[in-house]
Amino acid sequence: MEAFTNPAMTTHQKNMCAMYQERRDVVVRALQAMGFVIDAPKATFYIWVPVPAGFENSTDFVSYILEETGVVLTPGRGFGEYGEGYFRIALTNNCARLQEAMDRIKQALK
Repeated sequence: MEAFTNPAMTTHQKNMCAMYQERRDVVVRALQAMGFVIDAPKATFYIWVPVPAGFENSTDFVSYILEETGVVLTPGRGFGEYGEGYFRIALTNNCARLQEAMDRIKQALK
């Protein structure tokens, strides 16, 4: 229980939450500006996004993005049949790198 009561750990947890919230906000705002209809998730370091019109499935979409931009996304199909129709973005890079990825995706979808 030390992780929940130690003040240093509490500060670390708050800092981690703030870091992931900032990353989430960078990605969600960029995707919304591109026309994706998504809400900001409350407690995760992944963003699930509907595959845009014009692509047959999530694998086709993420393959296109990888080929055109070098940005790696995860096809929803990899998480089972109910994941199909979505792609996943991990918030495991810093904000500058995530913004760069969003800018590349935006250019590829023009």
